[in-house]
Amino acid sequence: MSACKALALAAALQLSAFSQIYNERVRPVFEKSCLPCHGPQTKSGGLDLSTRETILKGGDHGPAVIAGDLKASLLYKLVAHEAEPHMPYKSDRLPQETVDAIAEWIKTGASIEQTADSTLFRTQIKPLLEANCVRCHNSQIKRAGFDLSSREALLRGGDIGAVVVPGDAKSSVLYKRIAHMDQPGMPFGGQKLPDAAISKVAEWINSGAPYEGTLSAGNTALSHWAFKLPVRPAVPEVKNRAWVRNPIDAFVAAAQEKRGLKPLAAADKRTLLRRVYLDLIGLPPTPEEMNAFLGDESKDAYEKVVDKLLASPRYGERWGRHWMDIWRYSDWYGWRAQNQVRYSQRHIWHWRDWIIESVNQDKGYDQMIVEMLAGDELAPNNPDVVRATGYLARNWYMFDRNVILKDTVDYTAMAFLGLTMKCARCHSHKYDPITHEDYYRFRAFFEPYDVRTDRVSGQPDLMKDGVPRVYDAKADTPTYRFLRGVDTNPDTEHPLTAAIPAMFGNPELKMAPEKLPVDVYYPDSREFVHRDLIAQAKADIEKAETELRKAREELEKAKQQVAQSSTPAQASAGAGNRSAGAPAQDDKALDALLKAQGAVALKAKELASVQAALPALQARIAADQAKYAATPPSNLDALESAALKAERHANVVKAEENLLHAQQELTAAKPESETYDKDAVKKLGEARAQLEAAAKALQSEEAYTPIGKVYPDSTTGRRLALARWIANRQNPLTARVAINHIWLRHFGQALVPTVFNFGMSGKPPSNPELLDWLAVELMDRNWSMKTIHRLIVTSNTYRMRSSSKDPNEPNAKIDPENRYLWRMNEQRMQSEVVRDSLLSIAGLLDAKMGGEEIDSSKGLESHRRSVYFQDTPDMQVTFLKVFDEANPNECFQRNESIVPHQALALANSKLSLQVARVLEDEITKRTGATAASDAKFVADAFDKVLNRPPTNAERAESLKFLTEQEELFQDPKKLTPIQTGAAGDVKPEGDPHLRAREDLVHVLVNHTDFVTIR
Repeated sequence: MSACKALALAAALQLSAFSQIYNERVRPVFEKSCLPCHGPQTKSGGLDLSTRETILKGGDHGPAVIAGDLKASLLYKLVAHEAEPHMPYKSDRLPQETVDAIAEWIKTGASIEQTADSTLFRTQIKPLLEANCVRCHNSQIKRAGFDLSSREALLRGGDIGAVVVPGDAKSSVLYKRIAHMDQPGMPFGGQKLPDAAISKVAEWINSGAPYEGTLSAGNTALSHWAFKLPVRPAVPEVKNRAWVRNPIDAFVAAAQEKRGLKPLAAADKRTLLRRVYLDLIGLPPTPEEMNAFLGDESKDAYEKVVDKLLASPRYGERWGRHWMDIWRYSDWYGWRAQNQVRYSQRHIWHWRDWIIESVNQDKGYDQMIVEMLAGDELAPNNPDVVRATGYLARNWYMFDRNVILKDTVDYTAMAFLGLTMKCARCHSHKYDPITHEDYYRFRAFFEPYDVRTDRVSGQPDLMKDGVPRVYDAKADTPTYRFLRGVDTNPDTEHPLTAAIPAMFGNPELKMAPEKLPVDVYYPDSREFVHRDLIAQAKADIEKAETELRKAREELEKAKQQVAQSSTPAQASAGAGNRSAGAPAQDDKALDALLKAQGAVALKAKELASVQAALPALQARIAADQAKYAATPPSNLDALESAALKAERHANVVKAEENLLHAQQELTAAKPESETYDKDAVKKLGEARAQLEAAAKALQSEEAYTPIGKVYPDSTTGRRLALARWIANRQNPLTARVAINHIWLRHFGQALVPTVFNFGMSGKPPSNPELLDWLAVELMDRNWSMKTIHRLIVTSNTYRMRSSSKDPNEPNAKIDPENRYLWRMNEQRMQSEVVRDSLLSIAGLLDAKMGGEEIDSSKGLESHRRSVYFQDTPDMQVTFLKVFDEANPNECFQRNESIVPHQALALANSKLSLQVARVLEDEITKRTGATAASDAKFVADAFDKVLNRPPTNAERAESLKFLTEQEELFQDPKKLTPIQTGAAGDVKPEGDPHLRAREDLVHVLVNHTDFVTIR
C-alpha cells in the first residue's frame, strides 16, 4: 500500500470515529432537545441543526459551531451555560457527560455521517414515502400532527406520540399502520402496499431509519383547486340550448346532462315574483305590484321588476343583513346595569348603516373590504369611509387584547378568504399549508390597531353618539408567536413581521407609514367640536341658572311655611328655638327649610362651577388652535399660560361643588348601627382629596389639558397593504368566497358547502367551472354585486319550479339532494323576513332607514325593519330568535328549523294578531261587510297574505270556517278567553261576522305558504 493510500485510509478511519461520536452521543440529544425548535421547518432564531452545512452556517447570531474551535462556538457556550440564553431553552441543563460529548465533537471537526447505509432509504424508501405518505404528512399539512419530510420530524412523531422507533420496526406505529396491523391502515383510504414494500420499510427501520435530506411533497397543497387563481372557463355547449338564457344556465345544464338530469319547468309568474321580491328586498309584493306584473306581457317584464328591486333602498336592508351575518355584526353588550361596554362598541350602528348604504350604492365588494379593514388609512379625513372600520371595532373586548386579535385574525380569514387560519394558532395547520408562524405574521398586520370613538357634529356627548373606528395606536408593538398557542408563553426572542402566508408566494406589499393631518390624529381640534362644546357649556350655564332660580323659589316657600306654622309664642322664643310642645308639622317645616337652604347653596355652587368651566374651555380651545396651527403664533406661550390658569380655577370650583355635594349626601344619609352610610363617607373623602389636589395644582407648572385625546400622527400602512392584497385579482380566494355566499343566499345551498373553509379539508364545489366563471365575472364587473344578482335571478336556473308534480320524479332518484339544481330549492323565510313581511302586508312597516339601534324589547311594538333592532349574543328580539336569527358571534350560514315555538309565535304574538285585525279592516272596507261578500273577502285575503288566489278546496273551507266561527262568536259566554300576553294596540272586532274574518286572516298568516319561499 502506498503512503498516500495509507494516509487516506487513516483519515477516513479517523473521520468515521469522529462521526461515531456525533451519531451515538450528540445526534440523539439534538433530536430530543434541540431539533423541535431548531429544525429545517422551525428554525427558531434562524438556526437549523439538522445538517452540518446549516450548523456551520448558523442563525441570526452567526455560526453556531466553529469546527475545531470550542471557545468560539456559540452552541457550546449556550449548552454549557457560559452564555445567555441557556440551552435547551427554559429546560434543565444537559448532563455534564453530554456537554463533554458535544465539546469533543466540535473539537474534532463537527463531523456528521449516517450510522447505517442510506442506499436503501435513497433508492426504495424515499420514493415509496414520497409517492404514498408525504402528501398528507409534510411540514405544511401534518395530518394527525405528523410530518415525515425530515428525519427529526419523523422521529418527533405526531398527535399519538412516536411513530418510528429506530432499530425496532415491530414497535413502530408507521410499520404497523402500513402493514395494516393497526387501524386505520395506511395509505389512508388507499390500497395496502405490496408485501415486498412493507418488508423494505421494516428493514429500513430495523437498520436505524437512516435518512438523507428531506422528502418532497411536490405542489400538492398549491395544486388544490382553491389555491389556484380562477380562470374564466369557456361557456359549455349543451344539448338543451333552448333552456340556456345566460352562461349560468349553460354551466348548470352541462352538469345536469352529465348525470342524466332534466330541469323542471319555469315557476308560474306569481310564484316567481314573490320569490324574487322576498329574495332581493325581503318583502312580499303588494297585490297591486302582483297585478301589474301579471298584466305586463312585454318580453322584459321580469327584468324590469328585477331592476326596480335592485334600485330599491329595501335591497340594501335585505342584503346588508346577509353580510352583517358573515361579518359578525353585533351592537355593544356587557354590563348594561352599569352602562359598561365589554364587547363591541357603543354606536356601532354607524357601521351597520355603512353596510346598507354601500350595498345600495353597489360599491365594489373589493372596495368594501379595503374600507372595512383599513378605511382609516385609505381615507382618514372621510368619516363616511372611516366608519367602515367598525368591522374591526366590533371585535373589541374589554378584558383581553389577545381575544380581540384572535377574533380579528380568525374571522377575517374565514369571512374573506374562506380559510380556517385559527387552526394554526396553536400549531401548524393540519391540512392547509399554513404554518404556526404564518398565523402570527398575519396577526402582525393588526397588532398596532386600537379602537376609539370620534365626535359627530351636533353632539358633544360621546355617550349619546359618536363614530367608533380604529387607528394605529402603537406602531412599535411587537408580534410574538405564542408557543402552543398559549398567550402566557410568547417566543419573545423572535418577534415576527407582518406577512401573508408563504403558500401565496411573496407578493410585494407596500407597508409605508403615512403621516396624518391634525384633524385626524387630534379629532377634537375640528371646528365643529369646539362649537358644540362651547354651545353645551353655555347650555349648562342656562340650566344651572334655571335650577338655582327654582331652588330659591322653593326656599322662599319653605320660609313662608315655617312662618305660617309657628305660633306667636314660638316666634318670640327666637330664631332656631323650638318649644318642647311644638307640633310635628313645625319640625317638618323646619326640615324642609334646612333642605331648601342646602339646595340653594349647592345650586349656587353648581352655577359657579359651570360659569368657571366656560372661560376655561374657551381658553383651552384658543391654546389648542394656536398650538396646532400650521404656523404657531408668537403669543402661544401666553395662550397656554392663560388656559392653564383658567383650567386650574375651574377645577378648584368644581372640586368645591363636589365637596359640598358629598357633605350634603353624608348629612342626609340614614345612620346604620350608629355609623353613617359608607358610600357617603367614601364620596366625602374623595371630594376632599379632589379639592386638595385642585388647590395644589394652582402652584404647579404642568401644562393645560388639551380639549381631547391626541393620537399618533401616522399610520403603519399594514392593514391597508393586507386589505389590498385580499381585495385583489391575484388573490385566488376572495372572489370565489364572495360568489359562494351570494349563491347560497339565492338558492339556499352553496356551491362550496363548507362556506368558510375552502381549504384542503373543506368540500369541493358542486360546479367548479360555474364558480370560477362567476368569480371572474364579479372581478371583471368592478366587483359589482348587483351585476351578479341580476345575472343569477334572471337565469332559467333561478326561475325553475321548486317541486315536481310527479311523485316518482326521476331526477330525485339521481340527485335527491338537488346538488346539481334540476329544480329550485324551497327556502324557509329568515327571521327578519317573517317579521317584516307581517308588517308589510298590513301596511304598518315604517320605512325610515338608519340610526341608533332600537331596544330589542320593542320588537312587537316598533314597526321599523328588523335590521335596525338591537342585536347582540345576549339581547335579541325574541320573535326573531325563535325564527333562527343569526348568532352574532359566528354565522356564515343560517340555521333553518321548523319547530313548535315558531307556530306558537305566529299564533299568539301581539304582532300577528294586530296584523290580522288591521288587514281584516282594510279588506272589509274594500269588499263590504255582508256575508254575500265573503267570497270576495277570502280571495282578497289570500292575495294579500299569500300572493295567490285560493284553490277551490281552500275557498270552500275558508267560507265554512267563517260560518262556523261566526256562530261561535254569537254567544261569547260559551267561549273561554285565552291570555296571550300584553293586549294589542288594535282591539278585536265586536261584530261576530267581522271577528270571524279576523280569525281567517290570522289563520292565513300562520299558513306554511306565508313563511315559505317556493
